[in-house]
Amino acid sequence: MKAKTSLTLSGDLLKELDRMAGPKVSRSSFIERILRDFVDQRARQKRLAEEVAAINEHAGRLNSEMSDALSLQAKME
Repeated sequence: MKAKTSLTLSGDLLKELDRMAGPKVSRSSFIERILRDFVDQRARQKRLAEEVAAINEHAGRLNSEMSDALSLQAKME
């Protein structure tokens, strides 16, 4: 579902948006695409930050387990 909205943008920005969109793309669809890309990117960044936080939360234990496994492997060689 689409909803109408109103934005107030500077003239130079509108000219640049129109130039980038080209003559065959409407301003509305171009701005929507830009905003969708931005929102998607922010969501990816948030997920990545959450994944990194989860990894970091368990990093000490995981590193210790890996160290133990490597030391056992070294003893067996």
